[in-house]
Amino acid sequence: MSSGGGPPAHHSEPTTTRWKRGYLWVTVGFLALSLLGHWLFAWFAYRSEARALGRPIDVGDYAVETARDTFENWQSEFLQLIWQVCGLAFFLYVGSPQSREGHDRVEEKIDYLLSRTAEGSARLEEIDRRYMRDG
Repeated sequence: MSSGGGPPAHHSEPTTTRWKRGYLWVTVGFLALSLLGHWLFAWFAYRSEARALGRPIDVGDYAVETARDTFENWQSEFLQLIWQVCGLAFFLYVGSPQSREGHDRVEEKIDYLLSRTAEGSARLEEIDRRYMRDG
């Protein structure tokens, strides 16, 4: 505890670069673990399949097959994510009824509450004039 009314001895905000980018490090960690797990279990599956078919185990074939599977999975996930983000942004931008529905409702409620008092009605008229709103 500090004396003299100064700031507390500890700060709620991390001070090191490592902790300032905590989300990045967690994401990188998850990516590394998922890649390691994917390639490890792909190796077990490849080795098992090669033995069952009586083929020799070839690390080159394993790497090509696993890289193909990895990129195929990423392509599918990224295309899906890009569509969700871009599609949502587009529909919000063009002002689809779903994107404006809540705002219109809230604005109408506020207008109603303001119109219930003389001061609120005057303020509402001022706002309507300022934003050139008919009504």
